[in-house]
Amino acid sequence: MADTGYKQLRTSRANDVIGTIRKTFSYIGRRYRGRFLLAIFFILSSSMAGVISSYLFTPIINNHIVPYIGQENPDLSGFRWMLLLMMGVYGFGLLSSFAFSKLISIVSTGILNDMRQDLFRIMERLPVRFFDSRTHGEVMNFYTNDIDTIRPMIADGLPTLISTLVTLVGCFTFMFIVNVRLTLVVLGMLAVMILITFYLASSSRKTFAGLQKQISNINGYAQEMFSGQKVIKVFNHEKETIEGFKAFNNKLYDYSLRTNAYASMLMPINANLSYVTYAVVAVIGGKMCIDGTMKIGDLASFLLFVRQFAGPISNLSQQFNGIMMSLAGAERVFDLMDKDAELDYGIIELVHVVEGREELVETKENTERWAWKIPVDPPKYVELKGDIRLNDVTFRYKENKDILKHISLYAKPGQKIAFVGSTGAGKTTITSLINRFYDVDDGEGMITFDGIPIKEIRKDDLRRSVGVVLQDTNLFSGTIMDNIRYGRLDATDEECIAAAKRCNADSFIERLPHGYQTMLSANGSNLSQGQRQLLNIARCAVADPPVMVLDEATSSIDTHTEKLIEKGMDELMEGRTTFVIAHRLSTVRNADAIIVLEHGEIIERGTHEDLLKLKGRYYQLYTGKAELE
Repeated sequence: MADTGYKQLRTSRANDVIGTIRKTFSYIGRRYRGRFLLAIFFILSSSMAGVISSYLFTPIINNHIVPYIGQENPDLSGFRWMLLLMMGVYGFGLLSSFAFSKLISIVSTGILNDMRQDLFRIMERLPVRFFDSRTHGEVMNFYTNDIDTIRPMIADGLPTLISTLVTLVGCFTFMFIVNVRLTLVVLGMLAVMILITFYLASSSRKTFAGLQKQISNINGYAQEMFSGQKVIKVFNHEKETIEGFKAFNNKLYDYSLRTNAYASMLMPINANLSYVTYAVVAVIGGKMCIDGTMKIGDLASFLLFVRQFAGPISNLSQQFNGIMMSLAGAERVFDLMDKDAELDYGIIELVHVVEGREELVETKENTERWAWKIPVDPPKYVELKGDIRLNDVTFRYKENKDILKHISLYAKPGQKIAFVGSTGAGKTTITSLINRFYDVDDGEGMITFDGIPIKEIRKDDLRRSVGVVLQDTNLFSGTIMDNIRYGRLDATDEECIAAAKRCNADSFIERLPHGYQTMLSANGSNLSQGQRQLLNIARCAVADPPVMVLDEATSSIDTHTEKLIEKGMDELMEGRTTFVIAHRLSTVRNADAIIVLEHGEIIERGTHEDLLKLKGRYYQLYTGKAELE
């Protein structure tokens, strides 16, 4: 990302119109500068060809028509040459327009392609907090709507603006040459048209931004409702869902009505002003021709100039709606690009993330295993053992609401630590902090990995060392082999099959028609929930991490499948530091330590037998005298 045209402009505020335009067109400098400049040359040529062709009516009428009126054998040779010249100018303008359209299409499509690539790259570096606070529909709206709305500004708005400026300058230059008095009249009307255009543009900008937000909201709501159709139908909430959509749709309707009102006012106002200007010029010019102070050819060219400059302004008015939508979409896109990416250790430098200092390396000089490389001179190596410690950690997702309160715990290498507690007690939050999906604020405690503060470890290396199996399975389009290999992209087929066997997934895979080459449909919907989770675990197994986190990995699996998984998991957890979030207490009996959490605090810690003897919260849960809330 360091070489992108956007980087140099990131410090500009995204809601600044000029800054937004500069950011958008900074993408031209990447690969399209030459083609863009060539496109500008052709649009200039096309516009000037139109102006020159209009001026040619002056010499044609004054020199080659009026002098020969009434003659029996007029000399038409000059007239023919002027017509050929005019046809040549028109032809050149036509070819220039065609070349421009082709080039600007290439440039605009390429810019949007680069912008999507940058947006996706930046979004992949955003913290989990960003995605937790938005629906999938809202996130997808950046790609399916906001970026697409930028195209009219590049492909239509910019060419129209350049064409309008060139045409205005050319027209008024020739107008002054033809007649100064009539030119001043036209300039007065033009000033009125420009003031009206700028007033409507400034008044409508916030409305267009609101429209983009409403489109995002309705997309997010629709996506959420469609993905939850089974739940909606089970609880007979179709009517409430329709009413909810109606509320969003009505807001979108209100904003659309207001934005279209601004856009629909501009064009007829400017069009009618241009007609008035044309009529005034025709009357005054006609009077001047009668008085002999102006030639007929001059008036004909002048009236063509009036129509010619009114045309681009009318076209620009037509582009008003698209340009405003483009600016609103671009502001949303660049606002997202301005969000801070995940930090390792240090600060964020524009869109380039300053990495943590300690990295994971494979070395046989000092250890026989993976090691943390400390960047000192000479480099120091700390053997990767899997010693995880939380020291007085306090954490909150929102201000004034602590989720974890002064949590201190340790997991020695190879130990299995189980977390038990009610929903919202902080179990998943602890594992998210270990994997740095979220970071502990300075002064709120510390988490160390083999004695190294995890904030000083590169995130990529930290997460390579910690395997996570979530309760929710996420499988991707591709074969079963591809999904297992996702845990380590350089794993061989043999290693993937071995991982599947360790997790007892091999038996059901071999029964499929195409075995490991079976294609999965959307998120593995052609497999059972238990089979999807087995693949999820096999994917983690092939990564072979020294530390594992099992977030209620068997909670949605039937008892038979759970036994198969537990058998494979016992072998997989052998010699690894493992954190288990327990849904069924029977799965954590063999844990080295069971930690009971309530309201973000540790209330009990010990082995299964120790906690039963204590006869506290764990004893009540295990014996059925109390239930997890």
